[in-house]
Amino acid sequence: MLARAAALAPGAAPGPGRRSPPPAGLEGQEERPRGRAMASGGAESVPEAAGPAAEAAEEPEGGSRRWGAQHAGARELAELYSPVAGVITADFLSGLFHWGADTWGSVELPIVGKAFIRPFREHHIDPTAITRHDFIETNGDNCFMTLVPLANMAYKFVSFSPEALYETCPWECYVFALIIFITMTNQIHKWSHTYFGLPRWVIFLQDWHVILPRKHHRIHHVSPHETYFCITTGWLNYPLEKIRFWRCLENIIQGITGEKPRADDMKWAQKIK
Repeated sequence: MLARAAALAPGAAPGPGRRSPPPAGLEGQEERPRGRAMASGGAESVPEAAGPAAEAAEEPEGGSRRWGAQHAGARELAELYSPVAGVITADFLSGLFHWGADTWGSVELPIVGKAFIRPFREHHIDPTAITRHDFIETNGDNCFMTLVPLANMAYKFVSFSPEALYETCPWECYVFALIIFITMTNQIHKWSHTYFGLPRWVIFLQDWHVILPRKHHRIHHVSPHETYFCITTGWLNYPLEKIRFWRCLENIIQGITGEKPRADDMKWAQKIK
């Protein structure tokens, strides 16, 4: 009995395998956390149950995400390729508009016929006429069309916070490249018909197919002018021709409306002759 009392005396060290008694007044408080942990399935299971939310919470403030559109690698790829996507979109839109004006409609249509369709009909008769147009006549319409988007981008640049600009950077790079190449489409088209006096840097861009090359555009000017409609860079002409994209669209429209593609173009060309 005396040995046991000595073991339990205040300040005495507990024996092997025994826990020291809690201070007075704190009995029962030490066991409460363990009871809650056992009721919830153990402390070790909490991070596993939380899953990705716990991992996201552990990320340092300002750190990049490990997946999704905000991942650092994904953003770098988007910033790198979004301007290229803008150029490709501009090339496709130039082909779509060119195809529509070449293939459908009539010069006699009110407003649209004289303003949009007739220049395309005349261009097939005299392809070099565009080289005699000044800068305003060549690029005025496209510049006016892209003025509002450029003004909107300038407003964002001066009014948005750096964080907001960083978030929208890939999209703005895409839109900027799209606007610039749409603005320059008619000028690039004019250069593709100019065989004398071009600046060396323009010839360099044509030779490396950064913009529409002269030899490449000649394919479109072979009657009946039914292929190679893209006139910004010409990058999409071959793949679209390979999948017969324009021919499929023409068959669909002809089946719905009964109109024959390029019928007015051929009639108008014969009248001019």
